[in-house]
Amino acid sequence: MLAGQSIFSQLVKLGWPVLVAQVAVMLYAVTDTIMAGHFGTDDLAAVGIGASIYISVFVTTMGVLLALTPVAAQLHGAGKDALIGEQVRQCAWLGVLMSIAVIVVLQFPQPFFALTQVAPEVEVKVRAYLHAIQFGVPALLFFRVFGSFSNAISRPRVVMVLNLAGLALKVPLNWALIEGHLGLPALGGPGCAVATAICSWATCIAGWLWCARVADYRVFGVFSRWSWPDAAAMRHLLAVGVPIGATFLVDVTAFTFMTLFVARLGTQYSGAHQIAANVAALSFMVPLSLGNAATVLVGQAIGARDFGRARATGIQALLIALAVAVVFALGLGLAREPIARFYSRDPGVQVLAAALLGYVAVYHLVDALQAVTVNVLRGYKRTVIPMVVYTVSLWGLGLGGGYVLGLTDRVHLTAIGLQTPLGASGFWIAAIASVFCAGGVVTLYFLRESARVSRNPEWL
Repeated sequence: MLAGQSIFSQLVKLGWPVLVAQVAVMLYAVTDTIMAGHFGTDDLAAVGIGASIYISVFVTTMGVLLALTPVAAQLHGAGKDALIGEQVRQCAWLGVLMSIAVIVVLQFPQPFFALTQVAPEVEVKVRAYLHAIQFGVPALLFFRVFGSFSNAISRPRVVMVLNLAGLALKVPLNWALIEGHLGLPALGGPGCAVATAICSWATCIAGWLWCARVADYRVFGVFSRWSWPDAAAMRHLLAVGVPIGATFLVDVTAFTFMTLFVARLGTQYSGAHQIAANVAALSFMVPLSLGNAATVLVGQAIGARDFGRARATGIQALLIALAVAVVFALGLGLAREPIARFYSRDPGVQVLAAALLGYVAVYHLVDALQAVTVNVLRGYKRTVIPMVVYTVSLWGLGLGGGYVLGLTDRVHLTAIGLQTPLGASGFWIAAIASVFCAGGVVTLYFLRESARVSRNPEWL
């Protein structure tokens, strides 16, 4: 814990490096979207579809590895630093298994193509993108273990620095690999994946070298001895992490499957939706970083048996997130046309994207609430109920409702001046409704559980 500091100052101190680190990672996708969009509309669509398939698989396994954050944070808060190294080693073994799983799934993307019904020339580019990104998967997951560990022990700045360094490498690699500079072939959209794989290995190696050599990390004994997989330790990590991974799966696939369905409408709609989704994801970094900081502080407070502070931390994080979200939403609503022009040179894509960004502004308001709340609950190791809530709301109301509103005429909305199918707009309307429901339910669950634990610690 950061003794003597207010909850607000602790959230800011831990949250801003996480925010910068997350934005740096998100700028990988922004860079890909802009550079591929300027190279060609088909390449923009291929990057959007390829990234959606990859993220749908990758983020689930990454979510499992995030179990290390609350586990290590509670140990750190309880002053049991010597036990953290073993948890890191066991999480690394999980990273090995997760890497194999992701690579195997990406080798057989046919089920995803069945959903997209994408044009053959775009499918070729998507397959090339997926083939290239596989080489970076182990590095991405092992770096996630390092990041979860560093955040849990209140040392997020090294992750921030490494992500910024990776971004500085990513931009020139994209330029060279997409457009064919420096004697390299012009790979178009798939060049983005090659650049990401190279950057991932660079940051992963640098992170673990830092862990091995810097004195601040030695107290945790990560490299003090070799550990084979331990069934009990891995079961504990999986008990916390599998629901987190499943929640990530539902959350992300509700988004990425939306991208795959929108691809049926054509490359311009696909490109416009990719821009809207990219902006939504970038805006999400603020509440996500605040939520990550809250996970750590709540976990550390629980480890120190200060349950009142854990609850107060969660509530303050929610209030801060909502205040910032209002500012973001207003700014996005006012600047949507310039943003659309910044992303694409295609006039048709610009018009469609500007319309969708209006929905993104509203979506961000409710997205901020759920992002912080679900992370606070992870600090309590409460991960199962949010998983169920997200499954019902985001897959049912969000993705299912979006399909009905966006691609069918089964719902008649002529009374309010709308004619179905609504296309991409229908998916965003359903997404707003689903995240509003999910956020409301998990917030009520947090308030109830945190009050119970404050009264009776046995609820943990």
